[in-house]
Amino acid sequence: MDVTLYASFLPHTDPDASLAFYRDALGFEVRDDVGHGTMRWITVGAPGRSGPSIVLEPPVTDPGVTDDERRTVEEMMAKGAYAGILLATPDLDATFERVRAAGSGDVVQEPAEQPYGVRDCAFLDPAGNMIRIQERR
Repeated sequence: MDVTLYASFLPHTDPDASLAFYRDALGFEVRDDVGHGTMRWITVGAPGRSGPSIVLEPPVTDPGVTDDERRTVEEMMAKGAYAGILLATPDLDATFERVRAAGSGDVVQEPAEQPYGVRDCAFLDPAGNMIRIQERR
């Protein structure tokens, strides 16, 4: 079997703020930007690579989700407890400083050695998604 990761989905609450974080702060390229009515799906990925993408999507677009369930998702997103992704970089300190200087994400954790053997940092993106960035070794 030959299966690879193609895309991962993260919710966004403000497409322009998400672009500022993923494109401008993290340096991802925009691969697609599609709108439908008041909704917008933005696909980003590492520049110059055909590898996996992140699709930033409106939260809870499924018509089968109740208003109470939508509120629960929105509350979890606001706390940074709904969705997240792990990224990797060869220079964690430079990446951390670039993202922090951009000011479009909230610092959760500065670069630190973890007891489980990785060095990483963490941000919340503008929608409250947990973005952990690990140093490649």
